[in-house]
Amino acid sequence: MTHSTSESEIAATHQSLTWQEGDMPYSTAFGDHFYCQTDGRLECGHVFLAGNDLPQRWNGAQDFRIGELGFGTGLNAMETWRQWKLYRQPGQKLTFTSFELYPMRGQDIDRALSHWPEIDGERQHFVSLWPEAPSGQVQLDLDEQTRLIVVCGDALTSLNSWQEPFDAWYLDGFAPSRNADMWSIELMTRLCQLTREGGRFATYAAAGFVRRNLVAAGFQVERRKGFAGKREMLCGGTSR
Repeated sequence: MTHSTSESEIAATHQSLTWQEGDMPYSTAFGDHFYCQTDGRLECGHVFLAGNDLPQRWNGAQDFRIGELGFGTGLNAMETWRQWKLYRQPGQKLTFTSFELYPMRGQDIDRALSHWPEIDGERQHFVSLWPEAPSGQVQLDLDEQTRLIVVCGDALTSLNSWQEPFDAWYLDGFAPSRNADMWSIELMTRLCQLTREGGRFATYAAAGFVRRNLVAAGFQVERRKGFAGKREMLCGGTSR
């Protein structure tokens, strides 16, 4: 039986990890990889961008807000920023806000993301801005049209005091079997409350209790083909 690591059991100031296959970070706290072992960058495009109907929904949006559970290496943020720059129009703004209990150190983020030359520019600029000991709310203006906010701490606690709604959610916590707190009905309900009309979510996860919690929270849920041979993923939106 797999032990589910409670967020309250983890109190270190930075992510505890080891490295596998060279530059593949592995969380020793949660017993899980930070991203798909096949290609995490391509998985981001398949699951989180396409699952949220992006870049299509950026068209005409003046102030688009993405929320993420689990910042990890920052890979989703960097790949989203890369694609945002390809499609955005003058005057449009993107705010990417990620909720992360256990932030990584810059040197580890740099090592993990160096695997993808496609995001070299984004990685280097981000790492140059990332604080040595991230805590509280880290706010970075990546460029004139892109703001990154990383909220360090317990996700549900942070979101219970959060007021600004989101257009899209990336649900990218560690596997539900390893980190059940990140997929709880309480957290999913708060996400739904903080989703704008017409907003969406996407996740690589397809566990039955995750789907049931999303439905109970108020989301309309659909199954799509997963990435790299994974049978299913979940995405959907609000019914408001």
